[in-house]
Amino acid sequence: MARVLVTRELPAGGLDPLVEHGHDVVRRDGDTPYTHAELTELVGGVDAVVCLLTDRIDESVLEAGAASHLRVVANVAVGYDNIDVVAARRLGVAVCNTPGVLDETTADVAFLLVLAASRLASEAEHDLRGGAWSGWGINQYLGNDVHGATLGLVGYGRIGRAVARRASGFGMQVLHHARHRTEMPGYVESLDDLLAQCDVLSIHVPLRDSTRHLIGARELAQLRPHAVVVNTARGPVVDEEALADALHAGTIFAAGLDVYEDEPTVHPHLLSAPRTVLLPHIGSASRATRTQMARVACQGASDVLAGRRPENLVTG
Repeated sequence: MARVLVTRELPAGGLDPLVEHGHDVVRRDGDTPYTHAELTELVGGVDAVVCLLTDRIDESVLEAGAASHLRVVANVAVGYDNIDVVAARRLGVAVCNTPGVLDETTADVAFLLVLAASRLASEAEHDLRGGAWSGWGINQYLGNDVHGATLGLVGYGRIGRAVARRASGFGMQVLHHARHRTEMPGYVESLDDLLAQCDVLSIHVPLRDSTRHLIGARELAQLRPHAVVVNTARGPVVDEEALADALHAGTIFAAGLDVYEDEPTVHPHLLSAPRTVLLPHIGSASRATRTQMARVACQGASDVLAGRRPENLVTG
């Protein structure tokens, strides 16, 4: 029997793979996150960690665990930029994530943002709830049509392709750009060329050094004035201040965001920006998906502890 540190309270049923394999689950009552210092201390007494994207599993945490008998860190997320994967590999600690589990649910939210931002839904609802709506008017809340528009996808992995499927149902033309040629219809080799052609830009790349501020002031300036920017990937992929500046200046039409550079803090200039839909990182937030994410992460940890290679092993 191994000891597994679970950093936060998981959805009901999420821990089942650990319980079924008889592992000793270490966790605190309630859902208070561990501090970095607490994590560093606790990993020295466990064989595995099941964590969330809000837990910083850096080199110091990994070294403290590896000095004892830490064997695996399983992240309840598809992204793993919160884990120092290079240090983990050096120390012989396996890393798992949850690929393929949250694609459709996150794509739903991405397309929700496409629709809500394009049609000024948040602005209209805010006025209605605040008593500022005086009745129907022909020039009120004039947004952009989604049907017939061109959607540009930055990144064409599982989530990007799922968004493309939804866009096709709305009669959108779909283009995409990726690091490597996809050999699929709609591929645009240059990001700049994609930006110049799209009415809606939706971002689906992982956070790496090469993608930090991938969409900044220069890229935003290449969009058409009626363009809508949507981000459900990772906050730092977009320069938040530059995006807020473009919205305030009216050089782009609208934005829909589910992720932010310094969560849970949101840049005040972005909070005050017009024509902006802001969600609190709910991309994967359906009961079924979050439960399955937890189960996949826990199963990955169980596989490593049993000497098996998990399907969700991070190798990049």
